[in-house]
Amino acid sequence: MKKIIYTLLLLLPLSAYAAGGVNLKSVDIDLTNHEMILNGAKHYVNYCLGCHSTKYMRYKKIAIDLEVDEHQILKDIAPEGSGIYDQMLTAMDPKDSAKWFGITPPDLSLIARSRGPDWIYTYLKSFYVDESKPLGVNNTVFKDVGMPNMLWKLQGIQKPVTQTVHGQEVITFLKIEKKGTMSNSEFDKMVTELVNFLVYVGEPVQLERQRMGKYVLLFLLMFTVIAYLLKKEYWKDIH
Repeated sequence: MKKIIYTLLLLLPLSAYAAGGVNLKSVDIDLTNHEMILNGAKHYVNYCLGCHSTKYMRYKKIAIDLEVDEHQILKDIAPEGSGIYDQMLTAMDPKDSAKWFGITPPDLSLIARSRGPDWIYTYLKSFYVDESKPLGVNNTVFKDVGMPNMLWKLQGIQKPVTQTVHGQEVITFLKIEKKGTMSNSEFDKMVTELVNFLVYVGEPVQLERQRMGKYVLLFLLMFTVIAYLLKKEYWKDIH
């Protein structure tokens, strides 16, 4: 038992770091907040769907899970001309994307399950100017990433502040050099909503589990009482 506890304590700090030892920022995930997830869906369509599909999600599913009218989903979230039963697919041709970015942008249906919410949140906030790269940007979480910073107009332009450690330049933090259209708090809220949407997409059944959870607990409580009374009835003659 001591070995198991010791192992868990060793692994615990790893959840706070990305590859390369970058400290991950914590994001508030609330799948009961339908408005937050809907806002995240809007952000995803506006800033991500141009390159990244979420092929395991349909607009109809969003309407059902978040209890929103289908016409509202088509009006406020889905791209123009989309049908309610359509998958969330990008219109970009894979060959074109591979030519422009060097690789076909991956589908993001399961990104929250594979990377984790904190990783996505920190990644989206960690782009900085790097003129040595083809797209002019780099990322402290995903070094040499082949993706443009689609949110730079909102966040602003970040430049790295470095210091020399053991003869190597290390990025200590990122500094806003040119402000975006959003304040820091507004941008944090926007990214949080986007990450919440991706967590929902990664496992939509979480919402159903949350609805059913109280009924399952009530059933277990009732079953425990019945089992206890049954046990007393069976054992009363033995004493």
